[in-house]
Formats: sequence, C-alpha cells, structure tokens
Amino acid sequence: MVDVLDEAGLLPAIVFIFSRAGCDGAVQQCLAGGLRLTSPAEQAEIREIAETRCASIAPEDLDVVGYWGFVDALTRGVAAHHAGMLPAFKETVEEAFARGLVKVVFATETLALGINMPARSVVLEKLVKWDGSHHVDITPGEYTQLTGRAGRRGIDSEGHAVVVGRGDLDPMALAGLASKRLYPLRSAFRPTYNMAVNLVAQVGRVRAREVLETSFAQFQADRGVVGLARQAQQHAEALEGYAEAMSCHLGDFGEYARIRREISDLERGVHRAGAAARRRAAAESLGGLVVGDVVAVPSGRRAVHAVVVDPGTQGGFDGARPLVLTTEREVRRLSVQDVGDGVRTVGTLRVPKGFSPRAASSRRDLAAALRAEITAGRVDGAAPSRRRGRALTEQDEDARIAALRREMRAHPCHQCPDREEHARWAERWYRLDGEHRALLRRIEGRTGSIAVVFDRICDVLGSLGYLAPDDEGGTRVTEDGRWLRRIYAENDLLLAECLRRGAWADLDVPGLAAAVSAVVYSARRDDRDRGPAVPGGPAGRLGVALDATTRIWSELDDLEVAHRLESTQPLDLGLVQPLHRWAAGRSLDAVLRDADLAAGDFVRWCKQVVDVLDQVAKAAPDAHLRETARKAVGAVRRGVVAYAGT
Repeated sequence: MVDVLDEAGLLPAIVFIFSRAGCDGAVQQCLAGGLRLTSPAEQAEIREIAETRCASIAPEDLDVVGYWGFVDALTRGVAAHHAGMLPAFKETVEEAFARGLVKVVFATETLALGINMPARSVVLEKLVKWDGSHHVDITPGEYTQLTGRAGRRGIDSEGHAVVVGRGDLDPMALAGLASKRLYPLRSAFRPTYNMAVNLVAQVGRVRAREVLETSFAQFQADRGVVGLARQAQQHAEALEGYAEAMSCHLGDFGEYARIRREISDLERGVHRAGAAARRRAAAESLGGLVVGDVVAVPSGRRAVHAVVVDPGTQGGFDGARPLVLTTEREVRRLSVQDVGDGVRTVGTLRVPKGFSPRAASSRRDLAAALRAEITAGRVDGAAPSRRRGRALTEQDEDARIAALRREMRAHPCHQCPDREEHARWAERWYRLDGEHRALLRRIEGRTGSIAVVFDRICDVLGSLGYLAPDDEGGTRVTEDGRWLRRIYAENDLLLAECLRRGAWADLDVPGLAAAVSAVVYSARRDDRDRGPAVPGGPAGRLGVALDATTRIWSELDDLEVAHRLESTQPLDLGLVQPLHRWAAGRSLDAVLRDADLAAGDFVRWCKQVVDVLDQVAKAAPDAHLRETARKAVGAVRRGVVAYAGT
C-alpha cells in the first residue's frame, strides 16, 4: 500500500487504523519489508528532533519505553500515533511529520482532532470500527472528519481520500459516506452532583431548574417525543391484532397465558434465589473455618476431605479464602466458586505449630494424619447439611407453583386443540406489551427530563446532607456541600463521600495515590477477573481503605438506583499496584514490568490521578489528608509523567 501511494505521488499520508495494535503492527510490517522513505539528511534531522523531544526521559527508561525501535522506524519515514504512546513520542512524530520528514503515519481516529499534521492523502484501512462493545460502521460525520485531513494548506491544490479495497467493501455505502454533508447534532449534556451544588449555591434550586429546562438537551428530548408517540401508536395497533389472534372460543386465553407466565417466572425466580442462597451459604461456610477444621469439599459425586491450615483473611474483596491440605497432599485455596453449596465441617485435627505448606515433609505428615483420622472413623461423614434452612424457604414457592399448575390444568383453554398456537400469539403480545410500557415510560420521562434528573440529583444530595432546606422554604448548600463544590472529577460524589467519611485518612502518600486511582481508572478491556494485587494485602492500610471505598460506592449505587439515576462508575483496581509503586519512587521498568499497560496509557492515567489529587489537596476537610494529597501530587508527577507535553 505504501509503495502504491509513493508511486502515485500521494505521500505524505496518514493511514487511519482503528486499533493501537494494528498501528504498531503496520509499522513493523514496513520495517520487515525493508521500507525506507527518507534521505540521510532527513534521517539526521529526525534523530535530532527525537533527541530534543525525548531529552526529559531518563536514560534507564529508554529501553523500557521502546525508544530505540521508535527512532529506527521514524528515521525510515514511518511511525505510529495513538494514545498508548508517550506524549514525547507523539510530539516527535507530529513535529517530524509537519516538517515533511516522516512520510507515513499509522494513526487511530484520535489524530483527527486538534493536531496539526498536514498530509497530502488520507487512507482508511476499513469503514468499520470497534465502539467499545461491538463493531459498527463509521458515520458520514466521522468519515468527513477523518478524510478532511487530506490536503496541505498552501501546498496542495487538492487532497486525496483513499479507502483500502476489501472483499466486503460496498461501493454504494462508500459513496453515501462521501456525499452526505448534513449531520445531526446530539447534546451529550447531563447534570452532575458538582454542577448541582454549584448551581444551587449561585442561583438557587428553582432558578437552576428553569435554566436546565431551556437547555438544548431538553429541546432535543422534547422534539424526540413526536417519533416515540408515533411508535407507541403502532405498538397499540399491533397489540390489538395479537389479542385477536390469541382469542379462544373456550375461555379467556389472556388469563390462561397469565397463569403460564406466572409459573415460568416463579420457576426462574426460585432458580435465581436458590443460586444466591447457595452462594451466601458457601461464603458463610468458608468464613467460619478455623485452623484444624476437617472439611468435606464437594467434588463430583463424592466429597474430598481436607484440613484447614490457614483460614484466610476475613472481610477481603472476595471474602475468606481458606488454605487447605487434602488427603492427597494437595495444598489449595478455596473460594466460593469451588465449593458449590459450601463446605461441611466433619471433624478436627491438630495442625503442628510449625507447619509450612511449602515443605514437602510437613505436607506428607499432615496428610497422613488426616487419612488416619478418616480410617479410624473419627471424621463424621454425616454432618448436618447447611441446605435445610434454604429448603424450607423454597417450600412455599414450590407449593405456589403446584397450585398454579392445578389452576392451569383446570382452565377451559387448557383443553383447546389450538392451545399452543394461541400461546405463541400470547407470548408475542406479552413481549410487545413490555416494550410498549417501556416506550410509554420513555415518553413520560422525556418531558422535562433534564430538570427531573436535576431534581433526583438534588434529592440524593439532600439525603446525604450536601443540600438542606433554608429558612425561606428554598434549598441551601451545607458545609459538606461546599467541599463537593471543589471536586470536578467524574466520580465527584464518591470522592466527596470518601473524603467526608475519612476512608483515606490513614493512608500514606503512595497509598492515597493508589486509592484515588481506583476511583479514576477504567480499563480499556474487562480484565478484572485476574484479581489485581493490593500492596499490603486486604488487611493492610490500603486494602482496608479500598474496602471502605467499595462499601461507600455500593451504598451510593443503591441510593442512585432508588432515585432512578445513572449509577456511579464502579471501582477498577487495575492501576492500584502500578500507581503505588510509582508514587513510592520505583523505576518505570519496575512499574510496567508486570502491568498490562502501555507506557503512554500509564502516563495519561497518572496525569488524571494528579488532577484529582490536586482537587483533594484543596477539598479534603482534614488538614493532614490535604497535606498528604499535596505530597502525592509531587510523588506521581515525576520522570516521564512530569514532562509538560500532552
């Protein structure tokens, strides 16, 4: 592709690839193919730019961030540009490209905004991109934004937009993208907790509500009601047709269908309740164990016997996870997922004081003692099961299901020869009726929806004590609310609650930086199943602080659900350990060695953490915490993070 562009005189070019890995891979393909687009003089100038721009990077970090490979590609005239790169690297690429030294840049769509990189042509690798949940076609607006980079001002009389031909490329769809010039403007505005307290403090709640009702977002919401109402009318007409199709000459088939659905719902409900109860029972059985307990662990058709050698930490993020030794000398840590309904304590065994699970001799001797207890019959295999209480709670549900089944069989429509045909129409009616009711709620919620959200936010703030009634029947901002006014981060209320409740009061500088990262960070991929490590363990100061933060988030989440508000972003512990190491003064190599994190991403998240720490240094009610936050800003803003680039 690069050769074709070069022969056609279409370089320099920006090639948009909607993937960081794809951009890096394209550079490697060019290097492997021996591509060289620069003269010796240009190569020397590129090296000078790179050395100047990257002078702030410590020499010991150059290998860690891939500096030498980056410069090698750059001097050949090719480079990548995406958010996973260090700011210094991106600025080097931008300057070299602007000077006409770099001929091809493989970039993600983030390059389309606010960056001056004049290109003669723009290439789109494909017309589909990943939007975070699935692959979607790019819109005409996105196409125009990307291809609008083609053509250097004052140099080219025209710019060229190139789309790579693929087997699935639809020429008509491409023509539609290129020809459309009218794009709908969508408001992304939504009230926040910080905005609410600031508006109430400045103009009062009543006036703030009036202002929000005149916003562009509310105008769009009101205008959208017309289309929804038309759709609701179509639903109503279809429901009438479905009701007619399911009618039965033997009786009221709607009533019969209701009985069938209730049976189905109850059976599903019993299954879900049973699963939740089993999980609770399993957690309780693990949490009550002590060293020396002999337990029966469910495993296939029969239980495996094991002795507890370490009960695990109570109150951690995943509950207690006891360490056990089986009769086969296997040492394993049990979790809720491993034990089904739970473990049964069937006896006790003395565990030697100096027992070490790492020592083969210790494992051998204790396993032999356990087998001897079982052989001697001193282990009770008939210990009472923990299922009795749950079975009693399910009994009433089973009786209700049995009664409904009798009622269903006695219904006249049960004998209808066309019963299942009617039932299919009834199922369609119920499904559409659910959609219709949801649509009506949307229509109802659209009118005044922005102001309604503002009211709900104010109600939440009132219940937490950030807002309170004043003497004149209005609303005032409390002392706690004044602290919230200074917090502008996305999870503003969660941060304010952590500060107000003292969740982070005992943390040192690295611990506070790490705790803030859990509120700020959001992984690009869902890799939480790996169970990120917490420095000091769940029982350490940071672990306790994160546990308290999790409880606060959970309470806020329940409160927001009760007030029908969008939930606060949950915690993500993926940056906790890297940020703790960095704030503690560790090298970049030590920080990124075990982290699934690009150097550029790490720097970007560090800057966001610094921004929030700076707010904490001003907003925290406790003087000691404010001072810790100020020190944490300096601890995080060092090395590659301290570089002034963006």
